[in-house]
Amino acid sequence: MLEQIKPMDIEKRSFEIITRLLGDRELDPENELVIKRVIHTSADFDYADNLVFSPHAVSRGIAALREGCDIVTDTQMAKAGINKTILGQLGGEVHCFMADADVAAEAKERGVTRAMVSMERAAGLEKPCIFAIGNAPTALVSLHRLMEEGKLRPALIVAVPVGFVNVVESKELILASEAPHIVARGRKGGSSVAAAICNAILYQIRR
Repeated sequence: MLEQIKPMDIEKRSFEIITRLLGDRELDPENELVIKRVIHTSADFDYADNLVFSPHAVSRGIAALREGCDIVTDTQMAKAGINKTILGQLGGEVHCFMADADVAAEAKERGVTRAMVSMERAAGLEKPCIFAIGNAPTALVSLHRLMEEGKLRPALIVAVPVGFVNVVESKELILASEAPHIVARGRKGGSSVAAAICNAILYQIRR
């Protein structure tokens, strides 16, 4: 018979199990809660090794969110998964331009992806932004180009697209950049991982 667990205790029990299964593995205290939440979301312990953090990326993300920065995602799924209540209390909101008709039209006319046009659209936002990319490598390519051209200075880039085509290469562009970043090295990632990382940072502000 399955053990009856109160809903509020399920997440707590899950994190206890994750901590136990990590065993003697030492995690950087600043990054620990992010790593554990990604494992909690994915049930994949490879993220203890795959997640790469630029110096004080989490602290810089927290500082930006406290100052009311926005979050830009490349999927509606990631947008839906980010805790907008906490973000709104801090003065921020989540943007996803992928489904905008004008973005689709421009992408078709130029022969590029909607993700690339979406990042260009985001570069026009007045507020500093955290970019949470869980699906489109071309979004990362576009972000890198915009940074090189001096048109964008992200508060933080969460670079975790999943897949096989240009995924690894696009992540390496961000790893080599000067932008604060959290990158899931390799092919793994996804929108749920992007949202989990954002939430892990937001929840540290709530505590």
